[in-house]
Amino acid sequence: MNRSLIALAFGTFALGIAEFLMMGILGNISSSLDISITQAGHLISAYALGVCCGAPALLLVRRFPLKRILLLLAAVIAAGNLMAAVSPDFWTLFAARFISGLPHGAYFGVGAIVARKLAKPGREVQAVSIMIAGMTVATLLGVPAGTWLTNTVSWRVAFLIASLAGLLTFIFIRHWVPQVASLPDTGFKGQFRFLKTLPPWLIFGGVLIGQSGIYCWYSYIDPLLTDVTGFPAGALSWLMVLAGLGMFVGNLAAGRMSDRLKPSLVAGIVQSSSIVILLLVFFFARIPWLAVILTMLGTASLFGSGSPLQSSIVVYSQGGGRLPTSSRNSVPPSASPKYPLLLSVAPVNAPFSCPKRVDAANDGTSRPQSTATNGLPDLSLKRCILSAICSLPVPFSPNINTLMSVGATSLIRW
Repeated sequence: MNRSLIALAFGTFALGIAEFLMMGILGNISSSLDISITQAGHLISAYALGVCCGAPALLLVRRFPLKRILLLLAAVIAAGNLMAAVSPDFWTLFAARFISGLPHGAYFGVGAIVARKLAKPGREVQAVSIMIAGMTVATLLGVPAGTWLTNTVSWRVAFLIASLAGLLTFIFIRHWVPQVASLPDTGFKGQFRFLKTLPPWLIFGGVLIGQSGIYCWYSYIDPLLTDVTGFPAGALSWLMVLAGLGMFVGNLAAGRMSDRLKPSLVAGIVQSSSIVILLLVFFFARIPWLAVILTMLGTASLFGSGSPLQSSIVVYSQGGGRLPTSSRNSVPPSASPKYPLLLSVAPVNAPFSCPKRVDAANDGTSRPQSTATNGLPDLSLKRCILSAICSLPVPFSPNINTLMSVGATSLIRW
C-alpha cells in the first residue's frame, strides 16, 4: 500500500479519536467536571462549531502548497488535544474542543485532493476511502482503548493519545507525502464559482438532511446503550469496538462499490438504509442483542456515505479550489465522518434534563439518569435522544427524520 496514503490515514486516525472519543465518555466527563450530561454534550457541539469555522478558514492559506497545509493542520490537531488533556474546567475544555475541530474539515478536503492525485487511474475513490479508513481504525481500536483508559485511569490520558497521534501525523506527512501539484489559485471569489452549478448544491443538500439523524443518534450512544438498553458502563469499550467494526466495513465496502458503480448511487443506497435503521432503533433499543446489531449497521451507514460523497464533490466542483472538498465536511449537519451545525444545537434543544445517579454497579461512578425531572422512566431519555435526531423537541422526530432521509436520497440520486 502507498505509504503516502498511510500517512494521510494516520491524520484521520487522530481526528477520529478526537471526534468520536467524546461519545463514549460523556458520563465520565460529566462526573469529573461536575456538570450535567446535557452540558457535557455541548463539548460535542464545540467540536462541531470548530469544524464549521475551520473549513472556510482554508481560504486564508489557499496559496500554500498542499503538503504545507497538511502539516499546519496536523500541528493544530496535536495542540488542540493537548489543551483538552490539561483543561482544568468546562470552558477551557470547550475552547480546546473548538480548536481541535478547526482542522477537521480542511484536513479531509485537502487530504482528499492529495489522495486522488496519488491514486492510480480508476482507483481515486478507493484512495479516498483508504485515507478515511484511518478514522474507522480509530473507532475500531482508538476510541475503545480511550474509553477503557477513561474508565481505568482518566479521560485526560485519552486526549493525550489523540495529541500524540497528531504529532505522529505531522512526522509521517513530512517524510512520506511528496510535494504534489497545487491547485490553481482562482482568487477569493473564484473559490465559490463551483456553487453556480446545481450538482454541488444537491450533494450538500443530501449531506445536510441525510446525516443529521444518524449522527445525532451516535452522539448519544453512551446513555442510549447504558440507560435505555441496560448495558453496564464497563461494557462500552467492547461495544465501541463493534461500532468501529461497522464503520470500518461500511467505509471500505462503499469505497470499492463506488469505483465500480456510480458514487451517487452508492451514497443513495447507504442513505436509504439509515431510514430503516433509525426507525428500528426507536422501537427496539431496549432489546440488547438487537441494539448491538443496529449499532453496527448504523455506524456502517454513517461511514458508508463518506467516500462516495467526498469523491462526488471533488468531481462536481472543478475550478473551486480547495474550498469545495472541505465544505463537504462542514455542511450542517455534515456527513460521516464529520460534524454538523445542527448537531451543535441538538443538546440545547433536548427537552429533558438528565440528572446524575449512582451507577447500578454501586461503584460510585456517576452516570446520566434515565429518569427525567418529571418522573417519566426511560421515555424521557429516549425522547431526549430522538429530539436531538432532528434538533427538534417533538415527540415523533423519527418520522421527520425518515422524511429527511428520503429527501436526502432523492437529492443524491438526482
